[in-house]
Amino acid sequence: MLYSVRHLTRFHYATPISEAITEVRMRPRDSQFQHCNLFRLSLKPSANALFYTDSLGNVVHHFSQPGMHQELQILAESEVIVTSPPALPAVLDMAAWAQIDAAAESGEHWEMLQPSPYTPNTPRLAALAGELCVERRNDPLTALVALNAAIHRAFAYDATSTQVDSPIDDALLHRRGVCQDFTHVMLALVRNYLRLPARYVSGYLHHRRDDTSADGASHAWLEVCLPTLGWIGFDPTNNILAGDRHIQVALGRDYTDVPPTRGIYKGGSGSELSVTVRVRPLRGESRESSEVDTPVDEGREPPVYRSTAQALQSSYALAQQAAQQQ
Repeated sequence: MLYSVRHLTRFHYATPISEAITEVRMRPRDSQFQHCNLFRLSLKPSANALFYTDSLGNVVHHFSQPGMHQELQILAESEVIVTSPPALPAVLDMAAWAQIDAAAESGEHWEMLQPSPYTPNTPRLAALAGELCVERRNDPLTALVALNAAIHRAFAYDATSTQVDSPIDDALLHRRGVCQDFTHVMLALVRNYLRLPARYVSGYLHHRRDDTSADGASHAWLEVCLPTLGWIGFDPTNNILAGDRHIQVALGRDYTDVPPTRGIYKGGSGSELSVTVRVRPLRGESRESSEVDTPVDEGREPPVYRSTAQALQSSYALAQQAAQQQ
């Protein structure tokens, strides 16, 4: 399937700011089942964006804007081909557990087996693990499919209940959250109780009417490494396996590693961040994209993620304090 993706981010500052430095992770990955045909990053105010590829193959663009400005717009436009992975077997051999443990002993995927900032083993997580009977039983694939469905049933999707970077206990307390929360909860259970290597995937989903997650925003799910199968994607928000509707952008231990934007700026101004995403299937031919200051979906209010903007300002304040103490 060929998709067009348009991801528009707007930072608006209460008063002008300067010396902004920003990282962007928005280019779809190239992998066995996905190829990015086109990627264009448009910035306003304009800036020269450079990029590098990190150790996990994520493309990270970065740019600086020394001049005064009161709004930053980042428009990422992509065309990407996604193919369906092979059908999975009904079950795995029970020997798969021993194979997983042997790989862990060798140090393979060590970083994806450890608790991370958003996947700690808290008392609330332990209570959920007991409630859902999360333990090594049957075969690994069967256990994961059952856990994917159990988390989908146990949590309600609520875009107003948490932020993309809320700690795991917020979602565990209220049993509500967004796709990042569903993913972090399952990651934490898989790593801490099933002892399987698992990684966080940020990206996009071409939505259908029966999906639980909301259209118009980025998406998140997880991948688990299984013997003979490799990395298999699970989407607990929608209780499905990752397939040709899922578009990978970045891989990491959790959201901390792969936020779409991260940066600092100079100035005491508060800020507001709005994000709108549009994913559309194409019929095989490229389409010209519109300008960066054109609304993505006229008449729709983009979701606002205030905590991310606040985190950027806090990071800069801490850096300023450290510089003053030296």
